[in-house]
Amino acid sequence: MTTPLEFGLDTFGDVTNDALGSPLPPAQVIRNVIEEAVLADQLGIDFIGLGEHHRADFAISSPETVLAAIAARTRRIRLGSAVTVLSSDDPIRVFQRFATVDAVSGGRAEVILGRGSFTESFPLFGFDLGQYEALFEEKLDLFTELLKQEAVNWQGKLRPPLNNQHVFPPIEHGTLKTWIGVGGSPESVVRAAHYDLPLMLAIIGGDPKRFAPYVDLYHRAFRQFGRPVKPIGVHSPGYVADSDTQAREELWPDYKMMRDRIGKERGWPPMGRDEFVQEADHGSLYVGSPETVARKIAATVKALGIARFQLKYSAGPLPHEKLMRSIELYGRKVVPLVRDMLAQEAA
Repeated sequence: MTTPLEFGLDTFGDVTNDALGSPLPPAQVIRNVIEEAVLADQLGIDFIGLGEHHRADFAISSPETVLAAIAARTRRIRLGSAVTVLSSDDPIRVFQRFATVDAVSGGRAEVILGRGSFTESFPLFGFDLGQYEALFEEKLDLFTELLKQEAVNWQGKLRPPLNNQHVFPPIEHGTLKTWIGVGGSPESVVRAAHYDLPLMLAIIGGDPKRFAPYVDLYHRAFRQFGRPVKPIGVHSPGYVADSDTQAREELWPDYKMMRDRIGKERGWPPMGRDEFVQEADHGSLYVGSPETVARKIAATVKALGIARFQLKYSAGPLPHEKLMRSIELYGRKVVPLVRDMLAQEAA
């Protein structure tokens, strides 16, 4: 590894249940997410990412607002999105909001830009899904111009041009760290390299090693562009408990509920227990005891040469109290174990 390995947590603000099994109000879910982030900061976890969604089963539609609240209660953890759906937003407003979070947090803001695997934001904000690719490409092109923090002179096809425009507030020190979130498109991998941006691979199913060709492609693209390669990260779901059996039994019903709800919308069959076990044993579901999860993360780090691993720790209505316990085990046990495993192999 050429850069220090970082560990992050991601959540979409899944609407969780109370002690009686009833869904909590979204407002309470958001307050709970803030507490989860505070705990992550206390544990020394490097990053917390909040997803952007516009649907009933996820509480967070404005990650930057929640990140600002987290910034006021934390000291060191880096704060970002997971992801910001740039295609249905305004690049200038995205930059301004994250520049504001960066100011509030003393330089800890990041943004992960993506096209979004959910499409509710397109009709909600008046965008044409038929322009799904074109919107992201053009808005990303403008966003990268904003990162230079100079007067912007830019012209595209889908919005009026900008002539000698300045965008405020500026980033106080350096630049806004910006990742491109990719779910498995070679074109997106090359696009990240073209814009000289770090790559965040969303690996939510199957053997993580199947993404090795995308890592190779990313490195080849940077060589062709004649620039040093940028870091690669991985985002995957998981859950940590005291034992493998406990982790699987606690996660399974809520993970299945979330997976089946989304699957029904997308034409997937209901998830069976065998599929769940296959993902836990050989796929991209990091569920189990601290030792089991650590071994699996270490294997992914080695296979893909990544610089950051982000665990999506929330899954459907899994209660806040269990999520807090999972975060604690991740920070206190999993992270040190992974570091020890990789150090021993490097020795």
